Amino acid sequence: MKVTRRTFLKVCAGGLSGSTVAMLGFPADKALAEVRTFKLARSSETRNTCPYCSVSCGLIMHSLGDRAKNAESSIFHIEGDPDHPVNRGTLCPKGAGLVDFIHSPDRLKYPEYRAPGSKEWRRISWDEAFTRVARLMKEDRDRNFIAQNAAGATVNRWTTTSFLAASASSNETGWITHKVIRSTGMLGFDNQARV
Repeated sequence: MKVTRRTFLKVCAGGLSGSTVAMLGFPADKALAEVRTFKLARSSETRNTCPYCSVSCGLIMHSLGDRAKNAESSIFHIEGDPDHPVNRGTLCPKGAGLVDFIHSPDRLKYPEYRAPGSKEWRRISWDEAFTRVARLMKEDRDRNFIAQNAAGATVNRWTTTSFLAASASSNETGWITHKVIRSTGMLGFDNQARV
């Protein structure tokens, strides 16, 4: 019988793995026949957009949870969306590390406010944050709104505040955002995708 190098290695590897499993107390046939389940088999897929930069890569987030009332699902895997026209399934290192970002204990989940001269941040409610932003914008617009220029022509400008829109928004959201911001007279308006 002629034994080749390849045959010799196959026989040795098979014998070694079988004897090792048998030495641990497992029947070799059952241990070798075990099949691992695919880790994404029971997960729920959610499509989203990466929040890091203006490229707006598509994501598929996989989570586990029974979706019962008051039970939160936990995201355990994130990958690029192969059907997304921007990234076609690829992710940069930041996008590939989003799971760590989501589960980070330092992740900011609520609005915080630091009073002038204070060194401490305090947590505030979303209603309080939105009310404060709206009030400050209204005060600034009332104080700095330009209804007419030096020649007496109506210009309706507000030049002391600017707005930066999100690049991950849909066309419809971008259109509505543009209309709302321009209706206030604000001239400084741009989209994150141009940054």
